[in-house]
Amino acid sequence: METPGLVVHGEAEPFSTALRSLVNNRLYSDVRFVVGQERQEVFAHRCLLACRCNFFQRLLDPEPGPGVPIPVVLSTVPAEAFLAVLEFLYTNSVKLHRRSVLEVLTAAVEYGLEELRELCLEFVVKVLDVELVCEALQMAVTFGLGPLQERCIAFIETHSQEVLRTRSFLELSAPALLPLLRSDKLCVDEADLVRAARSWARVGAAVLERPVAEVAAPVVRELRLALLAPAELSALEEQNRQEPLIPVRTRESRLRSTQQRGGKARVAQGLPGEGVTGALRSSTVTGLLLQVEQIVEAWKCHALRRGDAARGSSCRRRRGTLPREHHSFLDLPFK
Repeated sequence: METPGLVVHGEAEPFSTALRSLVNNRLYSDVRFVVGQERQEVFAHRCLLACRCNFFQRLLDPEPGPGVPIPVVLSTVPAEAFLAVLEFLYTNSVKLHRRSVLEVLTAAVEYGLEELRELCLEFVVKVLDVELVCEALQMAVTFGLGPLQERCIAFIETHSQEVLRTRSFLELSAPALLPLLRSDKLCVDEADLVRAARSWARVGAAVLERPVAEVAAPVVRELRLALLAPAELSALEEQNRQEPLIPVRTRESRLRSTQQRGGKARVAQGLPGEGVTGALRSSTVTGLLLQVEQIVEAWKCHALRRGDAARGSSCRRRRGTLPREHHSFLDLPFK
């Protein structure tokens, strides 16, 4: 019986070095790409690309034509990222850089290179910082990269104040911003979140050429206005009249709900049913009325976020919420 053959391996490094020398090398190349906004010319070898990647197998013709090959234009991928993809295809390894790893990750996802995608994800997690995290979050939401999204949100929860001041935060899409605003673990006060949401909406309105309130509509419902003190709510309403952020219909409906709840509160306390406005203005009368004023004001804050609905996330304090007097009436006690 014939003895089975034995696979033996030569040194990997010289082999990898030799193949790396062919990356973007005109020698023996039979396919030419024009990549990125700079339209940089990149040379490659179609048989190697086709056997390593189904995307290129479908993209490239089986038989090259005579003469100079017609360039394949890939304008959406930057040259540095495309060369990193070629390096991986030729050598099964790649040198990643913080400045370009997200672009390489994008190419890996679009070209269906699962192994390269995982390498990029591992690298992103290692180099994640305040300036990079929102871009990474946007990519995670765009491509449905759940584990990366979770890591980005966890990082932002810890570094909330710093992240809110970055330009990349202002450039987040609404679907990327929503999971952040739903988090209880953000280390930031709600007043700061409201200001950040307004800045975000202004940038989006300028880019999309749409009203601020229209751009903000998907996200403002996640702002926990019930956490704001009465004076802060008054200032917010005044600012909202000058530059609408919270939709007017929402504000009016919440005010009606507030008035209804205020009337109920006064009836329960045996007081005239003059509504919230009268109750809040009666600050110079008895201590009993002042106590009622605090309860009514708490209901008003609740109504601004949830009307007559049951207590929910709109009344939960976040990790970074600064304590205010009316918080004793909300769902969570002071920590």
